Amino acid sequence: MARERSPASWLHPQTSVTRRLPVCRRITLLLLLWLLQFSSVYSDITDGNAEHLKREHSLIKPYQGVGTSPSSQWDFWGSTLVTSQYVRLTPDERSKQGSIWNTVPCYLKDWEMHVQFKIHGSGKKNLHGDGFAIWYTKERLHPGTVFGSSANFLGLAMFIDTYPNDEAPDRSFPYISAMVNNGSLPYDHGKDGRSTELGGCSVEIRNRDHDTYLAIRYSKGRLTIMVDVDDRNDWKECIDIGGVRLPTGYYFGASAATGDLSDNHDIISMKMYQLMVEHTPEEDNQDWTKIEPSVSLLKSPKDNIDDPTGNFRSTPLTGWKVFLLLLCALLGIVVCAVVGAVVFQKRQERNKRFY
Repeated sequence: MARERSPASWLHPQTSVTRRLPVCRRITLLLLLWLLQFSSVYSDITDGNAEHLKREHSLIKPYQGVGTSPSSQWDFWGSTLVTSQYVRLTPDERSKQGSIWNTVPCYLKDWEMHVQFKIHGSGKKNLHGDGFAIWYTKERLHPGTVFGSSANFLGLAMFIDTYPNDEAPDRSFPYISAMVNNGSLPYDHGKDGRSTELGGCSVEIRNRDHDTYLAIRYSKGRLTIMVDVDDRNDWKECIDIGGVRLPTGYYFGASAATGDLSDNHDIISMKMYQLMVEHTPEEDNQDWTKIEPSVSLLKSPKDNIDDPTGNFRSTPLTGWKVFLLLLCALLGIVVCAVVGAVVFQKRQERNKRFY
């Protein structure tokens, strides 16, 4: 619009009007299309249709498939306690580790995992820890130093970290991050995994009056992590990154750990959904079990950080932001209409002088 207001445009009002209105329409149309594109992320989450639910990879009350028998679909280790209402990976006690793992390898190429969880305890601010992790890895039931599991893993890990080991002032906790590893890079727990994270966000998920949710979607090489911390089915994007390559045949699991500080880390459910996505013949003929976990980044993961708290750059539009943008679009239409009317009126007055 600034270019349209150059002195030359006012010398030819007729030309200015005919050019000004189409430009306004184009700008308004582009704004509306942009809003639709970004707001569609809320409707992009699987609605929980049972026909796509893969029960062999899902952990659901009353957890009948959990145990150590050969027919069990979930196995657990360490301090994990299975009740009829939740799976507690660690109690609110010091120096505990626990995990639960799916015994069935996942051969889905496109999937979405919904995790319902609750982190709570008696510790006050910054006096609790350490957090838990969701895994999709080649090996299962490998205890270690990273939230109760191995640091040198092959696959994908999502970390829900509640304690700042690094104590750097530029990030608030709890903090959710993701990492893809081919086994060559250990997760640096002392630095909260900063050097290997793909992105992340700060979220208030501890000691909430309701359950909290995490959605992990992997489809056509794109990894998206969403959170719902208010139990309103209002998903907010935390991480969205392309170029992710994950093989099939790996295992899903969850693990948690406490140290000198502690918390209850409860898994309420883990629901796996198959995404119905078309692939090219070349992709269908590929042996997906032979793919090496990797990420093709055009820039360092640190360049994806948008603000000191670590919020990922592609955080979606919240409801009030969508409202403000729609309001701006409507105001743009009104301004264009008013300017067009004023210019048209001046043109009419100018034409009357010649009669």
